[in-house]
Amino acid sequence: MNGKWSINSFMFSLLVSTKKYSYTDFLPFFLGPVKISLSKESEKNIKRSQKYLLHNLKENRSIYGVNTGFGNLSQIIIDLDDIEKLQKNLVRSHASGIGEPLSLGVVRTVIFLKLLTFAKGYSGVSLELVKKIIQLFNKNVLPVIPKKGSVGASGDLAPLGHMALVLIGEGEVFFQGKRLKTALALKMAKIKPLSLKPKEGLSLINGTQVSTAIAIKTLLDGKNLLSSADIAGALSVENSFSSRKVFQKRIHALKQHPGQRMSAKNIYKLLNKSEIVRSHNNCSNIQDPYSFRCIPHVHGASRDMFANAVNIINNEINSVSDNPLVFDENLIVSSGHFHAEHVAMALDSLAFSFSELGAISERRIHYFMKGIQGKIPPFVCKNPGLDSGYMIAHVTSTSLASENKTLSHPASVDSLPTSGGQEDLVSMAPWAGLKLIRIQKNVNRILAIELIVAGAANSLISSNLKSGHGTSKVLDILKKFCAFSKGDRSLTSEIESVYNILSSGQLYRDISQHLTLE
Repeated sequence: MNGKWSINSFMFSLLVSTKKYSYTDFLPFFLGPVKISLSKESEKNIKRSQKYLLHNLKENRSIYGVNTGFGNLSQIIIDLDDIEKLQKNLVRSHASGIGEPLSLGVVRTVIFLKLLTFAKGYSGVSLELVKKIIQLFNKNVLPVIPKKGSVGASGDLAPLGHMALVLIGEGEVFFQGKRLKTALALKMAKIKPLSLKPKEGLSLINGTQVSTAIAIKTLLDGKNLLSSADIAGALSVENSFSSRKVFQKRIHALKQHPGQRMSAKNIYKLLNKSEIVRSHNNCSNIQDPYSFRCIPHVHGASRDMFANAVNIINNEINSVSDNPLVFDENLIVSSGHFHAEHVAMALDSLAFSFSELGAISERRIHYFMKGIQGKIPPFVCKNPGLDSGYMIAHVTSTSLASENKTLSHPASVDSLPTSGGQEDLVSMAPWAGLKLIRIQKNVNRILAIELIVAGAANSLISSNLKSGHGTSKVLDILKKFCAFSKGDRSLTSEIESVYNILSSGQLYRDISQHLTLE
């Protein structure tokens, strides 16, 4: 990780540089305020690229968005006297997003990603602009960026427009725990707004930074979710009296999928030394349903799709995302590096991957609802008929699994042309990311219900037997939140409590203190 902990302030610090970054480097941004600084190499790159840009302007060369209009208006030449006004007008007109604001963690990530592109030296912006962004960031003056309005092409134009507004003293920010007008917050923070120089407005709004920041959040949340799925699956395997043998290493060594091997190893390890597993070693049951014996195949496929997405998003993090690109004194080129198709497809693949984790979890819950081998009564009821048990908790999981199927429709194939047809195929990456966040939340709640149901089965039937090395720890945690002995009750608070320890990663961290999961 390209950062360090400050001993005095306990605040994380990160360096804006040309080094390679991974999505995991961005975790501090989601935990609270972070201090950032600019490397000397980055300063040189920024100064050089601005020098090249200004040289081209002096030579009266037409440069898209610098001395021309935008999009379908790019054939209109702008007078030199109006170049700075052009940039301000651009920012104002593009700040037209709607909806609730992005989380502060995502906003911090957006800004750092923008700085990483500038640091590579192909944007033509001034060092003054970059230092102003860093000053605002380090004083925790963060722009209010609406979630909706970007199609993930020509840059995340609307949300990045709101980010750029703050630099000229307009729009809104979060500062000192409040949502304020930017002008007031800057006055309180003793920061002066700046005037945008040639290309600066364009470089601020061009880029995949919002799409990529949302993707980074889904990766950080998704890594934990993959482990949570294995933990829930293991508890269900144990307390449904399903076979542990099918998770043996030598079985899954025959498949060349890394994710499958990881998931099988996790399940097998979590169930180690389980008396419940040993209690039915000689039963007559030959095969368990797919949702149990194929956990490694399904969870593993999701893991491998996740690994592919990590590769794509890490590549995007370390790419230049701007337009036009300033190469040298004689070469400025318009391309499409602000197009987020890679990000959109990666997010779409994660959407159906995580949706499948929820789908197979719901099937395992359903298996408990039918009653199991004459041992577990239908709906895991203490008093079937008088009690309904976990019948409606299962219905809730079914509703979430069904919702995920709809949300899994790929955004990247659903393009509409914009800007008068100039931008005729867009990526829809931001929507791909926003709906993925909803899917992940739904899956965490489905897994919470599975854990509660499997825990209830244990309490009802197998509490006198020792659970596995990992599953016993899971049960200990569940007992803190779940009143298994009370019979019928409202389950909402229990579901939400277990959801919170899942989505926060607390369950995984607690289990990891006792055994290492892949």
